[in-house]
Amino acid sequence: MKVVIQRVESAQVHVAGHVVGAIDKGLLLLLGFGLDESQHDMEWLIQKVLNLRIFKDAEGVMNLNVKEIGGSLLLVSQFTLMAQTKKGNRPSYLKAAPPEQARVYYQTFVNLFKSKTEIKIEQGEFGADMKVCLVNDGPVTIQIDSQARD
Repeated sequence: MKVVIQRVESAQVHVAGHVVGAIDKGLLLLLGFGLDESQHDMEWLIQKVLNLRIFKDAEGVMNLNVKEIGGSLLLVSQFTLMAQTKKGNRPSYLKAAPPEQARVYYQTFVNLFKSKTEIKIEQGEFGADMKVCLVNDGPVTIQIDSQARD
């Protein structure tokens, strides 16, 4: 599983001209699911995100996590994170979970996340043509791959 984390002042997801998810200060997570994701990987990633110290403290040092600043989370599924680009100019998505499987992974991830925290969690709409608007704070953007954590 891959995630791109963006520290945001605000973020919204629009589908067919309507806002389906929106947050103020917090984290926007773009999520890509591979073929063989495990609950263990999901739980590890959730703890990593919740404890990631990327918000500034009173001295201006990135020393606080999303919980400590009273932030929110916006979770958006994005299969293109699983793109393979070694050959040619057209990305390959052979290592991305197929839509039916990815939908189950995404919903499992969202449910696990909600069970681990009381932070406000908003979502995009799985499989929809989404327009994501955000004000990146910093900018701070971090990538994590649950398969490359050793």
